[in-house]
Amino acid sequence: LHSLLEPVGGRIVPAADRLEKGMQVLRESLEAARAAAAEADRGALAAQHRQESAGQLLERLKKESAELQDQLEHSLGLLRDELGPFGCEAVALDTLDPLLDQLALRRERWLALQEQKAELDRQIAALTMQTGHQAEQIRQEEAELGRQREQRDALRRQRDALARDRQELFGDGRPDDEEARLAGAVHAAEQELEAARKGAAAAGEELNRLNARVEELEKAVATRDVRLRSSAEAFQAGLRGAGFAGEEDFVAACLPEAERQDLARRHQQLVDEETRLVSLEREKAALLAAERGKRLTDQPRDEVERQQLQLIENQRQLQQEIGGIRHRLQENERIRESQRERLAAIGSQQRECDRWELLHGLIGSADGKKYRNFAQGLTFEIMVGHANRQLRRMTDRYLLVRDERLPLDLNVIDSYQAGEVRSTRNLSGGESFIVSLALALGLSQMASRKVRIDSLFLDEGFGTLDEEALETALQTLAGLQQDGKLIGVISHVPALRERIATRIRVQSGPGGRSTIAGPGCRQVGGE
Repeated sequence: LHSLLEPVGGRIVPAADRLEKGMQVLRESLEAARAAAAEADRGALAAQHRQESAGQLLERLKKESAELQDQLEHSLGLLRDELGPFGCEAVALDTLDPLLDQLALRRERWLALQEQKAELDRQIAALTMQTGHQAEQIRQEEAELGRQREQRDALRRQRDALARDRQELFGDGRPDDEEARLAGAVHAAEQELEAARKGAAAAGEELNRLNARVEELEKAVATRDVRLRSSAEAFQAGLRGAGFAGEEDFVAACLPEAERQDLARRHQQLVDEETRLVSLEREKAALLAAERGKRLTDQPRDEVERQQLQLIENQRQLQQEIGGIRHRLQENERIRESQRERLAAIGSQQRECDRWELLHGLIGSADGKKYRNFAQGLTFEIMVGHANRQLRRMTDRYLLVRDERLPLDLNVIDSYQAGEVRSTRNLSGGESFIVSLALALGLSQMASRKVRIDSLFLDEGFGTLDEEALETALQTLAGLQQDGKLIGVISHVPALRERIATRIRVQSGPGGRSTIAGPGCRQVGGE
């Protein structure tokens, strides 16, 4: 607004100054003319000429003033077009400051509503995340509850099967201990599940409430904006229709505050009375609908009494059946109480049998093979761990794991093939050499805990490696050499021989004999 008025004001002030100066010149000319008129005809021509000049200057200043007024009206019109969508059509030069204050207040209210909406959005996101966590917790609790129930059913089936042999297995103990423990676990799991469900339900309700609150606020903002615009337009239209020049005239023509309050109080009384009458009408309508909805029977009295007697007889029979069921339940409880100690002995003996059955499943066999495989599997697992540490130094592609069906066989996990589990028999020659080297290094590292291994010899295998794999293997062996180990490599690969500075050459001779030459080698005898 200031940017629109600033050029207009910049032109009005100089024009007003020029107009004031012209009026001053006109007054001076008029005084001079009056003085000259007293001197007869001598100064008549000069006075007339000065009068004409002053008139021309006055007309020019009036024209400039009119142009500046038009420019001011044009600028105010542009301003009205800009502020029209905000309900501010009555824009005048003397109302610009109040209008600025009003627009600033409306902007502050809008920003406050935006901040409130952003806060509600953050709360909704937090509650959505909390609901997801609680749903996952419910799923886990339901799974745990299912496992507990399956375990309880299995124990009950075992109890029923063992009850047939309870005479041979009679002993001390109570079978209800385990049942009470499982029942307590199931009850605790059900309580946790119910608590999680209640938490999820509460979070869902809070989320729905916040969503509803956000929608209400958005609707309220939109409704208030529309109402504000429509009210402003209606107010301006009402002012024009009522013949008021502006808001000040309307305020001046308004009723006194006391009279307006009295009229508002009477209006509110009438509205309250209308609400009371509408509520009373609805209440009476509901009572009428309830009476109509009772649908009282149209059958004769004898038929109704006959149906009542039939219902009484049915109720008596049901009560007798309930009594019989209660008697059978009491008898069943008495029998269970008499068998409680036997069932406890059966449960204790079953636990002992399960413990021995578990031990038999792990190491039990006539020739000791199962126990031998179990012990070898433990050692094999340790060696695989050492081999994987060495393998990670050479490549990040493979991970060694034991075969689930054959615990003493190896598989590899190929991370370059989405974690596919492959058999070591399907590896290429270079891959097999890398795995074999890792196993050998792992075995030497595991054995070094009891026996110091300072020398390691590798026979062939390097010819199947590509340049990158060969470099990786050599760097690994170089690392072992730095640890003080002697590494010997037997190979016919020329590239490998060039990389090893210390070499012992084997040269074939006549008669199937060979000679060796190199550092530390000398002939101790001759033919």
